[in-house]
Amino acid sequence: MWHNARLLNLIASAFYALVALLALGAGLLWLAQRPVFAITHVELTSMDGEPLRHVNAPSVRANALGKLAGNFFTLDLNTARQAFESVPWVRHASVRREWPNGLAVQVEEHEALGTWGTADSGRLINTYGEVFVANTAEAEEDAQLLALDGPPDSEEDVVEKLEIMREWFKPLKLEPLAVALSGRYAWRAKLSNGMVVEFGREQTDEDRAAMEARVKRFVASWPQVTEQVGKQIEYADLRYPNGFAIRAASVRFLTDAQAAAAAKAAAKAAAPATAVATGPATGSAAGAATPQAASAGNTNNNPTRLKSKNAEKTR
Repeated sequence: MWHNARLLNLIASAFYALVALLALGAGLLWLAQRPVFAITHVELTSMDGEPLRHVNAPSVRANALGKLAGNFFTLDLNTARQAFESVPWVRHASVRREWPNGLAVQVEEHEALGTWGTADSGRLINTYGEVFVANTAEAEEDAQLLALDGPPDSEEDVVEKLEIMREWFKPLKLEPLAVALSGRYAWRAKLSNGMVVEFGREQTDEDRAAMEARVKRFVASWPQVTEQVGKQIEYADLRYPNGFAIRAASVRFLTDAQAAAAAKAAAKAAAPATAVATGPATGSAAGAATPQAASAGNTNNNPTRLKSKNAEKTR
C-alpha cells in the first residue's frame, strides 16, 4: 500500500476534506452562537387579521420569552409555540423564524363566553367550550359574562345546551344568563328577565326529546301565563310530564298542607286570613300579580363554535 502513490493521494485528499469539514462545522457553530442571532424581536399579529385585544408585548415578555431556549438556528419551533400558547388569552399560536434574530408569531385569542364553576374560581370558558385562566375584569370589558357550571369534562355539553336554550327562548325574547348541569345531570338556567328555570334530568335521547317538548309547551303557554299573573315570574319548574309550576314576584303558592294550616288559623281567629308561601310553585295562587315588562338586559350573544372546533379536530 505504501508504494501505491495513487492510493496514498486518495487517503490524503480524504483526510484534508475531513479536516476542512470539521473546520467548517466548527466555524458555523461558532457563528451560530454569536449574539447577533439571539432572539431579540417578536412580531405579534392576529390569525384573523383583527387587532389583538388582550395579548400584548408585556404579557408575552412576562409569560413566554423566558421559556424560549436557543437562537435563530437552534430554537425548537414546537416548544416555542407551546410557550406562546401559555400566555393568558392565547388559544392557538403559530411561530416562524424571521431573519436574523426574530420570530413572527400569529395568535388566536380566546373569546370569553362566561365564567366556569364558582364565581371565585378564576376560570373562564370560551366559545369552543374550553376552560382557560385569564383576568376576569378584562373579559367583562368585552361582554357580559355568562355563568356556566357543570361536572368535570362537561364543558362542551354545557355550551351546546346554552345554544339550544337560546333557540328555545328566542320567541319570548329572553336569553339564558346562567346555565348549570348538576352531578345528577339535571339542568337549571337563569334567564335575562331574572326567572330561574328547572328543566330536569337528561341522560338519554328520550330524556332530551321529553325536555324539549316540555319547554315548547311552556313557551306556547307564556302569553296566557303572563296575562294571569304578570311577567315578573321568578321561578318555573318544567320537570312535570303534563304541566309546569311557576312562582311570580307578587304571587305566592301554597301547598295543600300550607293551605290547610292557613284555613285553620283563619277559623280560630274568626276573621279572613291570607297566607303566603315562599317556596317553589306547588299549589294554587293566593293573589294577583301586576304585569310588568321583562328586561333582557345586557346579554352575551357570542356565538358558540363547537362545530368549528370539531372541524379543527378532523383536519
